[in-house]
Amino acid sequence: MAHLTVQGRELFHQRRGSGEPLLLIQGMSGTHLSWGDPFLERLDGFDVVSYDHRGIGRSARIDDPFSIVDLAEDAAGLLDAVGWESAHVLGISMGGMVAQELALRHPQRIRTLTLGCTYCGGPGSALAPQATIERLSAGMMSGDKELAIRTAFEVNVSAAFAARDGAYDTFRAMAGALPAPVPVIMLQMQAVAGHDTSARLPSLAAPTLVIHGDEDQMLPVDNGRLIASLVPGARLAILEGVAHMFWWEQSQRSAELLCAHARAGAAF
Repeated sequence: MAHLTVQGRELFHQRRGSGEPLLLIQGMSGTHLSWGDPFLERLDGFDVVSYDHRGIGRSARIDDPFSIVDLAEDAAGLLDAVGWESAHVLGISMGGMVAQELALRHPQRIRTLTLGCTYCGGPGSALAPQATIERLSAGMMSGDKELAIRTAFEVNVSAAFAARDGAYDTFRAMAGALPAPVPVIMLQMQAVAGHDTSARLPSLAAPTLVIHGDEDQMLPVDNGRLIASLVPGARLAILEGVAHMFWWEQSQRSAELLCAHARAGAAF
């Protein structure tokens, strides 16, 4: 675990395993802890780097606005800092938007691309429904930490997963360990609102896998279908009965999909 200076800012990263390079890009409010050990432990045969976005987790604090493009340049700078010319890339949610921009702006850096529970903007795309936004906002602005974490849990996982023994306790421990500052979440929301890669996705050349749960309340599953239809040759995996945090709900299946895609891409 270490801090790296990227674009003049300190970003925290964690590295584990050995083999093919794999960069993991988290979503809004997510940290390196948000991947969870059950998922990370299944990424056998990969040199895995996860990191905290600017202003989040153990990375340096910020108060200035940024765009998804800025976060993509952070990701490119991180590749430089760890000494990777290219890598397999998984981006989920907001991190999937970052991964899209990274792949479009730096195609030579991408071995394979996996986009999970994400959004491309443009016609046919849809952000979280208003009811979901209002529920999350109420929890976040309530001043009640427990309510905020409980609400985030319930809108990010399926009802079936939420009912599992110990599921909330694990999520609560993760979220409480490195809470995301509300002002930075607001900046992330502003960045997401300006994201639109839809017209450029047909130019993506990297082997691409799109993963989406069909019970996603944060970014409805039709976003995944749209992205897969726009990226030439993209494969689409829809996980039934799974919500936004698919890698938590189905860690083994998610890791299998990612690893098989990366290995297939590495063979070419």
